[in-house]
Parts: sequence; structure tokens; C-alpha cells
Amino acid sequence: MPTNQLSRAYFCCGCFWCVQAAFSNLRGVTSATSGYLGGASANPTYEQVCSGRTGHIEAVEVAYDPAVIPYGVLLDVFFTVHDPTTRDRQGADAGTQYRSAIFGTEAELAAAKARIAQLEKDGVFGAPIVTELRPPAPFYPAETYHQDYYAKNEEAPYCRAVINPKLKKVREGFRNWWN
Repeated sequence: MPTNQLSRAYFCCGCFWCVQAAFSNLRGVTSATSGYLGGASANPTYEQVCSGRTGHIEAVEVAYDPAVIPYGVLLDVFFTVHDPTTRDRQGADAGTQYRSAIFGTEAELAAAKARIAQLEKDGVFGAPIVTELRPPAPFYPAETYHQDYYAKNEEAPYCRAVINPKLKKVREGFRNWWN
């Protein structure tokens, strides 16, 4: 039963357009917002983040009801939509703003650390996971044109070539959670 007590989770795993599309289609997620995390400057712009000088990472803030979808499922989706073994790159998107990171509370980071240990023990990715586990930091929403990019541009070449295959993996792997 929904609690109406929303929690927020913060995931960085490549282009935020991909990540936002994957999380926003999950039952129990009320919103997924593209933005920036982890840098030193307040209210960075996309151009500033892409310069690599701000220290920010493209991120998605996931607002969810933990009574409907547990944090562990969100972690599993995170590890499904990207390759956590590549540093500062996801596919053709390269730069420090595309690194793999989870920002969270002590409990969330402990859960992420345990999940990483299990994935590495099981050899799921065949290489060490380089996902950074970081304490909470200010989240800055991205510009309006980045919000719901996939929903507004499904036929764009990037969406068809990059986002659609990721969504297919999530849709197939998380059928019970997909809206």
C-alpha cells in the first residue's frame, strides 16, 4: 500500500536523458528529474558541466514511494542501464560528467556497497565496478530542455540508438515494475 511518504534517490550513470527515461517508467516512481550533482559550483549550466571544470556529474533525482518500490530495485535498475566498469564514459558519451556514482545516505550507500560486492563476486560485469559512492550533495535540476527529453524526442536518432536499447533491457528485466 502506498505510504505517500516519498524518498529521493540520486543516480549518475551516463547521459541523464537515458537514466531519466528508465526510472520515470517504474511503478512507484513519482518523478525523475535530470540535473547535476557533486561539483563545487552552485546552479551550473549544461555548458559548464560539459567543460569538465565544475566537478559535477549528470544525475537523476528519483522521487519514489518505498512502500511501492524498494531502494534495492532502484539499485538493480541503475546497474542495468549502464556499464559501471567504465570510468568517465558511457558508450560514445565521454567525460567526467558521465561517471558512475550513487549519492545517498549511509544506509543507501551500505546497500549499494553490498550490491556491488555481490555483483563482483558473481562476475556479472567481468571487470571491477568503478561506481563512486558519495554522501548527499546539493542537486541542481538541469535546464528545462533536458527534462523528459526522451518522452519529447522518441524518434530522435540518439533516442532510437542509445536510449531505446536501455529501456528494452529495463522493461524486460523489471516487468513487474514497468508502467
